[in-house]
Amino acid sequence: MIELRPVEPADLDKFFEYQQDPDSNRMAAFTAKNPSDRGVFNHHWQNILNDEAITVRTITSDGEVVGSIMAYPSDGYPELTFWTAKSHWGHGITTSAVEKFLAEFTARPIRARAVKDNLGSIKVLEKAGFKAIGEAQGFANARAAVVTEEILELL
Repeated sequence: MIELRPVEPADLDKFFEYQQDPDSNRMAAFTAKNPSDRGVFNHHWQNILNDEAITVRTITSDGEVVGSIMAYPSDGYPELTFWTAKSHWGHGITTSAVEKFLAEFTARPIRARAVKDNLGSIKVLEKAGFKAIGEAQGFANARAAVVTEEILELL
């Protein structure tokens, strides 16, 4: 059973653990320059948790912390982002979490971004009703290269 709940302090240890996976970092692309730097990680998450404009939830599957999902302000729109542990990819968890989050977070339009070769995330977003509206390029730390992102929107 997939559930969303407020982030608890112990969740951060799991989030940090999941951030260590090289394949996950590659798919996310826009990650910390050094994902193993716990100080930078802690600072980043403290900023998220202290920002009232950000809605963030822990994703659990059968009670186990498997990732996070949030909406944050970006360029005048809320933007959706999520991270699911690689060990839980391909099981419908992220799709379910996005559906549940969007039922709770009802501001529209809402946007999301995914690197063009991150077909799993794009598929999850499309299942939720997001449509491609453009592309953007940016430097991705995890790939040490400029990548093209698909920009998607849900009305």
